[in-house]
Amino acid sequence: MRALVTGATGFVGSSVVRAALRDGFEVRALVRADSDTSALAGLEIEHAQGTLGDPAALAAAMTGCDAVFHVAADYRLWARRPDELYANNVEGTRHVLQAARDAGVQRVVYTSSVATLGLPTDGAPGNEDTPVGLADMIGHYKRSKFLAEEVAREFAADGVDVVIVNPSAPIGPRDHKPTPTGRMVLDAAAGRMPAFVDTGLNVAHVDDVARGHLLAWHHGASGRRYVLGGEDLTLAGILTLIAELTDRPPPKVKLPHGLVLPVAHAAEAFAKLSGRTPFVTVDGVKLARKRMYFSHARADAELGYQSRDARDALADAIAWYFAHRYLPLGRHP
Repeated sequence: MRALVTGATGFVGSSVVRAALRDGFEVRALVRADSDTSALAGLEIEHAQGTLGDPAALAAAMTGCDAVFHVAADYRLWARRPDELYANNVEGTRHVLQAARDAGVQRVVYTSSVATLGLPTDGAPGNEDTPVGLADMIGHYKRSKFLAEEVAREFAADGVDVVIVNPSAPIGPRDHKPTPTGRMVLDAAAGRMPAFVDTGLNVAHVDDVARGHLLAWHHGASGRRYVLGGEDLTLAGILTLIAELTDRPPPKVKLPHGLVLPVAHAAEAFAKLSGRTPFVTVDGVKLARKRMYFSHARADAELGYQSRDARDALADAIAWYFAHRYLPLGRHP
């Protein structure tokens, strides 16, 4: 069996590559000409050069493939040109699924996000069936992922075998860029987060999420989506765990959202002038008003998915950051 993995050089994608290899697949990674492939170093895989915007390259990359894991996504909560998010996430998904159909791929596992799911008004964890619409999506990233998931369901309804997975907040080793979530872990571990807001996340180990992709390939139902999550924790709880793992005092100052929002507006205004990514974003602050708690009961029951404790995910992430000198070795407990 041969699998193509898009987004293979990224955090989740490189973990899916490893999970697919462990599962016995021959793996072909779709990489851009200028991609940093360090996350794939030492792996016996084939590289296929191309982008999501190049249908001819996608067609060539899928030749002889039984499976496609479409993990690639433009994950930015702020973009100087928001149209790039829609081109990469929505139209890119359309190109991938069309190429998979044309190539006769058996099944596509599409990586969506819990960002596309609804949250109950009573504070209970959301799931795959919690009502939600495009108008509920905050920011261009969430809107683009919501629309991309609609594209995946359209192809599934038209006969393409597509299983949708919705990872929560993956954390763990090899987040080398890092992702926005990984940056939060890194900043907290480095003592650069003196305050926090009242919010919550569902923390999942990236390797559990990657394994969930393979379980979706084997056991998922076409057109159906599955939350690949972990443990619900407040941000204060996450920061406390990081403090324990790095032998630092946890931050004590809780900032009201109303105080942080003007700072985010100012940071984005400066970013537009400087071209540098803002350290805090308006969409990020708005998203933090809700606790992003989710249930992965469907994946447990239908896929055989299992998740480990959030502490393990954070410990593995921090150990990797120390080992790769993102953090000074003198601070390692």
